Amino acid sequence: MARRLGPRHTRDAGADPPHGASAIATRPEATSAALTAVRRLVRVLRLSARRVESSTGLSAAQLFVLRQVAEAPGVSLTELAAQTLTDRTSVRFVVNRLAADGLVQRERALDDRRRATVRPSAAGQALLREAPQAPTTELLAGFARLSDGDLRSLATALARLTEAMGLHGEPTEMLFAGGADELGPATLPDSTSHPLVHTTVRRKP
Repeated sequence: MARRLGPRHTRDAGADPPHGASAIATRPEATSAALTAVRRLVRVLRLSARRVESSTGLSAAQLFVLRQVAEAPGVSLTELAAQTLTDRTSVRFVVNRLAADGLVQRERALDDRRRATVRPSAAGQALLREAPQAPTTELLAGFARLSDGDLRSLATALARLTEAMGLHGEPTEMLFAGGADELGPATLPDSTSHPLVHTTVRRKP
């Protein structure tokens, strides 16, 4: 006798199959294309983050925030959180690391002494002159090259994917805030066709 599905297990005609094997069997071409795109994206971003670390001594998240600070010297943490599309707590953690390394300076705003601001130090500016782009910067540039409709469709599809995977309640943080190996170790290839993973800058001690 067939088991009846409860409310949590009921599927409509357009719902995704519950198992990966079902998706492969019923929609092999679309599943393969989606998985290949995700694999390619994760690989290039991770390798780029490794190159950032090896060439600058910073995590990809630190480099991303440092560049945002340099583009708007005297920015507040609240403004910086908006610029980096993250929350104030996450950006404060990264700024603290940059300040400890002497790459940014924290000051009080002249017009409001209660308002803390951040600006790049001379060392931070020198590092940025030769540093590569952070993976998040390149990802945002890719988004910018999409049409409005494509970007909205991508955002909707990714939101639905996280919901289907039960991830909609998971916390978020900057990409590679914990370093490039947060997704597992990656071996840098001797060569690659993507410019994101080619850098030669090294941070001076």
